[in-house]
Amino acid sequence: MTSGGVMPRERESAAEPAGGRRPLSRELIVREAIAFIDDEGITALTMRALAGRLGVEAMSLYRYVNGREDLLEAVVGSLVERIEVAPPDDEGLAANWHGYLQWLAHSVRDVALQHPAIFPLVATRHPAATWLRPPLRSVRIVEQFLTTLIQHGFREEQAVEIYRVFTSFLLGQLLLEVAARGESTAPVQVPLDEGDADVPNRDEELDIARFPTVARLRSLLSEDHSQAEFERSLEALLDRLDLLFAQ
Repeated sequence: MTSGGVMPRERESAAEPAGGRRPLSRELIVREAIAFIDDEGITALTMRALAGRLGVEAMSLYRYVNGREDLLEAVVGSLVERIEVAPPDDEGLAANWHGYLQWLAHSVRDVALQHPAIFPLVATRHPAATWLRPPLRSVRIVEQFLTTLIQHGFREEQAVEIYRVFTSFLLGQLLLEVAARGESTAPVQVPLDEGDADVPNRDEELDIARFPTVARLRSLLSEDHSQAEFERSLEALLDRLDLLFAQ
């Protein structure tokens, strides 16, 4: 990972190995869908086009994914899982909370800039629960985030507030960055059809038993502070502009 640039994109292709075409799996289909979107864009992704890239019939894909909607959810999940939550011990970045947040911010940015055509999906598709905020939309990531801040001395309420502020910053900044690279940040307008997709945003079905910090702070995470967040962010911006023009 880089601290400000972009790593060379990893090419994950389903090209035929020497012994013949690679057998299909959900993992292979998702990897190839990511490569397809990187190359062709999100609107070009159809089950038929992806099947052609894999050298199979479109119906073969339905054994592993429940249509395009389910495939897009899997693509988003795959990219979110690439976010490195815990910095390496030998870099000393976990020693203070500033270093931790800087590491995590750059980790998310690297994923966004490696896959700019996909990041708007990470940012805009409904997460598995209304209180999970893109782009840190994984319970695994939120558990690590809150636990780390609490270990650094923040109260639980403060850790949740930092989660809100931090995700708002990442979302706005990185959507601007990918838009500046010519990517559309508008919702996908093509039909999302094709199967019995596992529709997200089913909070009551989300299993958080393995994530004790998230389970304990779920009610705080669910509170709506959007108006106050907007006002504080605006005030912070005005304060920063005051400092800039006072120099």
